[in-house]
Amino acid sequence: MPEPQRYTACPICGKPASEATRPFCSRRCADVDLNRWLSGVYAVPVTEDDEEDGRRPQDDDGPA
Repeated sequence: MPEPQRYTACPICGKPASEATRPFCSRRCADVDLNRWLSGVYAVPVTEDDEEDGRRPQDDDGPA
């Protein structure tokens, strides 16, 4: 027998999540979350010391 699904709280408003829009309670809360991502409210942290190609800059002293 499969386990019953657990419904969690909506991360936007805290109401119980809906099966159709999980993890949100409604399409409105899903759209609010999407807007937050698109407007830059949420951001994935990055480190500024890495070069764009993934290599770190070498020291000015040259090879050891």
